[in-house]
Amino acid sequence: MPVSLVGQLVVAISSRALFDFEEENQVFEASDDRAYMQLQLERVDSPAKPGVAFSLVNKLLAFNRDAARVEVVILSRNDPVSGMRVFRSAKHYGLPIQRGVFTRGQSPWRYLRPLSANLFLSTNEADVRSALAAGVPAARVYPDSARASSAHPNEVRIAFDGDAVLFSDEAEQVFQRDGLDAFQTHERDQAQTPLAAGPFKPLLEALQRLQSEPSQGMRIRTALVTARSAPAHERAVRTLMGWRIEVDEAMFLGGLPKGEFLREFEPDFFFDDQTGHIENAAAHVPAGHVAAGVRNRVVE
Repeated sequence: MPVSLVGQLVVAISSRALFDFEEENQVFEASDDRAYMQLQLERVDSPAKPGVAFSLVNKLLAFNRDAARVEVVILSRNDPVSGMRVFRSAKHYGLPIQRGVFTRGQSPWRYLRPLSANLFLSTNEADVRSALAAGVPAARVYPDSARASSAHPNEVRIAFDGDAVLFSDEAEQVFQRDGLDAFQTHERDQAQTPLAAGPFKPLLEALQRLQSEPSQGMRIRTALVTARSAPAHERAVRTLMGWRIEVDEAMFLGGLPKGEFLREFEPDFFFDDQTGHIENAAAHVPAGHVAAGVRNRVVE
């Protein structure tokens, strides 16, 4: 039978999101790719330090202890020579990563299609935008984000913003156009009407499927962390109920900075569409920017 990833949670991740290659990246930016390749070759036997998304990947792969449920694939603008160090670093940390695509400077997002990826994490904004446009949940990793807490070794913790991430940006468009009062009125009036899906609804569904399957001690805990407050909270909750998707925690912060709340939740990763929220969160937790919705439209 041909090999297939059908039925698995597939995470595609760039080498710089998984490992700390910031020093090497400075060489690339200051010189050229050949100097970068040479440095990576010289360090091929030196494991790279864990990067921002390392904890998330490490814990997700732990779901494979008794069956193949999660597949992690390196999808990188790195060259194949540098890819050797990526695989060796993964082996050093006991990460069972077998597959990788290395494109030497070209955008790798098009390979998300044959992978049927559920998530793409990269430090490259253009690649993330291309992935989102193709319908793949994707986020630009902030390399200087705080690393994940080690307090929950048997629990994958993921936090999501609501509008333009889990939900469509319909309500955000009202807020941007008409202000907070109009937004609150609109959401109160539409409380019984589910919001359309945002780019990360498929990932939340995939996580719920993963959680529903028995595993040796691994769990998933999710949180909705949103600037919404009452009465706009009700539409968000009813939308999740309509999707038959459960989240474990919900924080309706009414515009309060999210970072300190996330610090207490201790996620392995946090997704938000607003760079301001990501910058605030990155001081406390691993974070990634979802370049979707009205706030992230590129003006030609």
